[in-house]
Amino acid sequence: MTLLEELKLLLEKDERLVSEGKLLKNRIVGLALKLDKDLIKLLLSNERVQEHFFTEVDKILVFDKEKFMKFVDNKEFLPDSYTIFKQNIGLMDGYGRYYKQIPWNEVVLVWPHKDCVLEGGQEKEDEKRKEIFHNEILAPDKIDWLLEPKVFTNFKRIDAKREHEVSEIKPTDNLIIKGNNLLVLYSLKKRYAGKVKLIFIDPPYNREGDSFYNDSFKHSSWLTFMKNRLEITKDLLTQDGVIFVICDDAEQAYLKVLMDEVFTRDCFIDTLAVQMSIVQGEKVKAAKEGNVVKNTEFIHIYSKAARKKIGTKPLYDITSYDPHYSVFLEGNDESGYSEVLLGEKIMRVDEIKNELEILGLLQKRNKKLYLPNNRLSDSYIKSGKFRDFILSNKDRIARVHDVGMYEKAGKIKIPKNKVVRITYGKRTYLVGYDNKGNIKQRITLQDKIRTSDDFNHEFGFTRIRGDWWQNFYLDMGNVEKEGGVKLKKGKKPERLLENIIKFTTKKGDIVMDFFLGSGTTCAVAHKMGRQYIGVEQLDYRENNAVVRLKNVITGDTTGISKAVGWKGGGDFVYCELKELNEEFIQKIQRAKDAKELLNIWEEMKKHAFLSYKIDPKKFDENAEGFKDLSLENQKKFLIGCLDKNNLYVNYSEIEDSQYNLRAEDKKLNKIFYREL
Repeated sequence: MTLLEELKLLLEKDERLVSEGKLLKNRIVGLALKLDKDLIKLLLSNERVQEHFFTEVDKILVFDKEKFMKFVDNKEFLPDSYTIFKQNIGLMDGYGRYYKQIPWNEVVLVWPHKDCVLEGGQEKEDEKRKEIFHNEILAPDKIDWLLEPKVFTNFKRIDAKREHEVSEIKPTDNLIIKGNNLLVLYSLKKRYAGKVKLIFIDPPYNREGDSFYNDSFKHSSWLTFMKNRLEITKDLLTQDGVIFVICDDAEQAYLKVLMDEVFTRDCFIDTLAVQMSIVQGEKVKAAKEGNVVKNTEFIHIYSKAARKKIGTKPLYDITSYDPHYSVFLEGNDESGYSEVLLGEKIMRVDEIKNELEILGLLQKRNKKLYLPNNRLSDSYIKSGKFRDFILSNKDRIARVHDVGMYEKAGKIKIPKNKVVRITYGKRTYLVGYDNKGNIKQRITLQDKIRTSDDFNHEFGFTRIRGDWWQNFYLDMGNVEKEGGVKLKKGKKPERLLENIIKFTTKKGDIVMDFFLGSGTTCAVAHKMGRQYIGVEQLDYRENNAVVRLKNVITGDTTGISKAVGWKGGGDFVYCELKELNEEFIQKIQRAKDAKELLNIWEEMKKHAFLSYKIDPKKFDENAEGFKDLSLENQKKFLIGCLDKNNLYVNYSEIEDSQYNLRAEDKKLNKIFYREL
């Protein structure tokens, strides 16, 4: 029996490594990297395997994991792990069994490359918002310093007047960083670990139209991409920090299970259903053709630590006047209150009586004056006189409410035809008899009416909002105009971010968005007095976040500006990751033909960090064959020649003269990483 066959038989004894009768290469490699005790014990149990993969040092056996993984990586030993899973992406337990086989066990998501890193380069295609993940997935054993802190460059401080040289980076500075978000997140860890109160992200949804590189693994690539980024966010959040991730039905169910795994199910807070549009235009046509129109997106909310309370106060929806608030309380706490119908009370005020008569709202019933059906007309509700009346009497306008606790207050003597204030426990209540002789509570309009939670933060009737957030409140129809920048797809309304930020943070807290897009999150945070960090790799030119934030600083009047009284001011610091191989990737993507790509190849041989798998001489010898490839495949091939561990300059290499870093940049990086 060959060593290969013997090792296979040995590994098959560990049920964690087997699924549907086949060994799982990615799980074997993952456990070897972690020096899993059970795996090591299993390998030591076979004398031949022990002799081949262990070395004796001072009478101690040392596992040669590099030799072991090279052996396992041999295609003669096992096919690539993804071939095992190609048709079987789904829920598994820790032993590699699918959910349908173990309905009562705890489950996690398992997919090809789960333990790998998808670095995720991006580019802009035409005028469409598409994220292209052009880099191959990197296995753990192929990563050396990919996630090490990077060098930042091109610093500038931007305020209402102009762009300034940056001389310092203050703890309270707002940051906008251009570069790969995974690498930026790891670079932020030293300075911001445990300091970010809220993370909101709007990642690519992986639906039809998004173009993940390698269509055979579109779903698993997306999961790998998200898992890599979600894991580092846990380190950045404060102990009471929260993360909001918005998506649609393309991946929301898988995202929920993935976030359960990363943050644990105990840290799940809620999933918001957000109505992003109404059914009109082409959507009406689609509905008539028998389709279910999708106009809802979902926001999964998780906390860093297990808890359920994440907000400081309730959020409200604007609503119409509630006709149940139909009685008016006359009197005071000492003598008690008598009740009259709201319509009758309004009639006693001459000015309002005349207004009502003009509007034709009065009618007589049993010699008493009522508002028709106890309702006020919309036009009257919106009138200034009604507004003034309600605001000045909101603690006297009430509804009758049945609450069981008042049965326990039966010993309290309550006079007939009076409403009195009683103390029960730590609270006080207004109670009285109803017309059937039952004790009921009177709840005043004081808690129902708000002056700062409707569309424009003006006067309005409200109700506490749940997990269904409607379009009429978010006003999606005007999103394109917000911030002075345009992004036809993916742009979120300022009101949505305002609600999330208002609910979870206070002034001075740090808010982060590492899929910044056109900059909505940071624009809203700036207007609301929160510190922010925004990261974006795509270049939206005249519609990017920097342009938008400049507009905010100079007094942008769109979005929530009126609601929060925004007049302008403040500043932010902009910087970029110092490109290395990424610079060549950008050049490759912009190339128009093979001739231009071959010129880039000549430059790559002199200045780029090439993959150890690439032999430049062999490439040159087969240059004619390269020309026969399609332009798309030529680009993919050249990108594949680059070492993905060296896309950007590592901070540890900051003193290396070959990178031509300015003294000012060196100083600012040392300040950023707290070494100055």
